[in-house]
Formats: sequence, structure tokens, C-alpha cells
Amino acid sequence: MLSTGALRAHLLAARLAGPVATSREESLRSYRLFAAGDPRALIGLDPEWTWAQRDLIELMADKCGVSADPRHVSGHDVIDPERTLTALDAFADRLAAAAQRSAPVLLGTGHPHRLLGFYAALADALSAAGCTVLTPAHGRCVDITTRFGLRTYNLDYVQGVALVREPGTSRPGCATGAHTHSPLPVRIALAAAAEAGGPLPELVVGDHGWVCGAGQLGFEAIGLADTDDPALFVGEAEGSVSVVVPLDDAVRSDYYRPLTRYVLNRACLSQ
Repeated sequence: MLSTGALRAHLLAARLAGPVATSREESLRSYRLFAAGDPRALIGLDPEWTWAQRDLIELMADKCGVSADPRHVSGHDVIDPERTLTALDAFADRLAAAAQRSAPVLLGTGHPHRLLGFYAALADALSAAGCTVLTPAHGRCVDITTRFGLRTYNLDYVQGVALVREPGTSRPGCATGAHTHSPLPVRIALAAAAEAGGPLPELVVGDHGWVCGAGQLGFEAIGLADTDDPALFVGEAEGSVSVVVPLDDAVRSDYYRPLTRYVLNRACLSQ
């Protein structure tokens, strides 16, 4: 089993934690947008509390370890690896609980180029443990507003993990997909599951809108988030999201493999 010390060293070496690629400017912009109620930053969450930018800085300092000084406005953000490790343990515990009761699960990502392998390994392990890995609304069209205007995507599943891709970009089932923060894919997937008479997921695993969109609808949701994604951490603080792991969500895909091994071992799901 990968030790906590070895994983901590990997987090820092791969810049998953410690000084990360996400800039302070990017994060502060996201906090401003969230405080203003911009859907691009809310990504499916409807906050119960009022969050000013200063409140978000304090929250992210507590959850991630970024600077709590609002006068710190430039440079790279910093994630405390101890907070990442603690959250990974809680994340693994939720997976273990789902596996123990053979719960139906739904996995989805807005970062398919980076995180598909991480989630696919979880889907495979959960399936082997007796969980039903759900694939509702497969092939359904999803209209998402982007900075380039309204774009139509198709909802696809690769190794049990949902993602969206532009029509005609590649054959179904391949690993390419679009980067998105939108909660619309998970809303469409959950609605399709309900229309079909179930089962509905007892746990949703993912990032971005997959976590916030599911959590807002009352589903247990856990996921990964960078320092410029305050919505997930607000959801965790307010109780609509169960666990959020702070880390850089856009490093090389193979850098997440040690996290996969650690989580599966912790959850007693290693095959």
C-alpha cells in the first residue's frame, strides 16, 4: 500500500498540491463571479448563505490552504497537502460505504483528458464490489452555453464514466471529450434515470457541475476541485456536498495514478 508519506511527496512533486499551476488571479476572479451569483462559478449550486468574496477567501484558506490575505492578488495558489490527504481519506471512506451496501453509483467528469483514468478505475472497482455503475441518458444531446455561444454536445460513457463530447468529433466510447463546468449533464442523466424508473444513484462521484448539480438535487456527491472552483467547497460547507478533495485538477493524467492506488487501498477496493 502506498504510504501517506510517499503520497504526500508525490502530491508535491507532481504539483497536485503545494504551489500549483492555478494562479491567484484565476481564483480571485472565480470568487468574484461566485459572490455575484454568476452561473459560470455557481456550476449548479444554489447557495443557502450569502458569500462575499472575503468569505470565499476565508473558506478556501480553510479548505485548501490558500492565502487568507485578500491583499495577496498574484502568483501561484498553494494547496496544503495535509488537507488533500485528509480529504482523500474521507473520499475513500465514502466509496467504501457505497461498496459495502452495493449502492448504485454515477460517475462523471468535466475533465476527461485529465481525470478519466482516475474515475474509470473507481468505476471498475465499485462494479467488482457489486455496485451498479449507472449510465443513464447515454447519447442524449446536451445544450451548454460556452464563451463561444450555445454548443450542443452528446452525453457519452467511457469505462463507466460520463462525459460530453461534440457531435462527430470521434467514435463513441473513445477517451476524448470536452472540458465543461456545466451541471446540465448530470441533471439530464438523473432525470433520465428517474424517468426510466430507476435505480437512482446513492452516490455521485466527479468534479465541477457533476458534483454541484447532483448535490443541489439532494444526492450524495463527492469529488475533486481546484482552488478556482469555490462552488464545491461552498457546497461542502453548507452540507449539500459530502466530500471535496482539494488538488490541481489539470495536471498530466498519469500523475493521478498514485491517488487512485491510495484511495482504492483505503476503501478496501483494490483488486
